[in-house]
Amino acid sequence: MIILDKPAGLAVHAGPRGGASLEGWLPLLQQGKRHLPQPAHRLDQDTAGCLALGRTKPALAALGALFAEGRARKTYWAVLRGAPPALAGEVNAPLLKRSTKAEGWRMVVDPAGQPARTQYRVLGRDGDLTAVELQPRTGRTHQLRVHMAHLGCPILGDARYGGGAGALHLLARALTLPLDPPRAATAAIPPHMTETLARCGVV
Repeated sequence: MIILDKPAGLAVHAGPRGGASLEGWLPLLQQGKRHLPQPAHRLDQDTAGCLALGRTKPALAALGALFAEGRARKTYWAVLRGAPPALAGEVNAPLLKRSTKAEGWRMVVDPAGQPARTQYRVLGRDGDLTAVELQPRTGRTHQLRVHMAHLGCPILGDARYGGGAGALHLLARALTLPLDPPRAATAAIPPHMTETLARCGVV
């Protein structure tokens, strides 16, 4: 397997409108294997950080099972606009994909949606900014972004869910995989998050 530190702004898969994506770089990571390495889980285009890829079909299947069963431990760092209601807690709010002609698709909290759970812990604060550590216990689309907005403190730079303009302040900081032996990786803090995390006393 390979664990990449994906930069913010790079899509994992090529979109219908074209543009750069991780798929375009996969041949450089083939390293003599018969098949191209493939991502074992999702990471939004604007989210930086740890992304695991399987280099063979059996490896990809094994990694996929770890993520599907919730055994892979994913830790994110984010900077929020506002503050959550406590220094630590859990958001348990089901998510549903909703689409309208005017706004396109987005994820919303809805009792009819799929179960979604996120644990959070405050790392530091500065004024109306709060740095948090997030651990998703499920893997729904836009889960962390919607759950933080649901608490009234959207992720900074998340224009879709109320976080304002600019770069998305969300980092897949660490990934731990329960293999034999266990594998773990930590992503570097991207340049656009360095200042805000420092203001919150995190780095």
